[in-house]
Amino acid sequence: MTAPVKGPASYFPSIEKKYGRPIADWKTLIRTSPLTRHRELVDWLKSEHGLGHGHANALVAHTLTEDSDK
Repeated sequence: MTAPVKGPASYFPSIEKKYGRPIADWKTLIRTSPLTRHRELVDWLKSEHGLGHGHANALVAHTLTEDSDK
């Protein structure tokens, strides 16, 4: 039995469905952006790519956490 996904990753299925792009694409966009601060990246995803705040925040939080664990 698998545990339910929690935290930012729990948004991933709805992000892929709503915006039609795989999560890997969003992570690449975040990682290649010249912006580095959480809030700047969230605002950028919202204004330039039309994401809602919760979805943008989840993507940025997950990606930045993933990168800091490396």
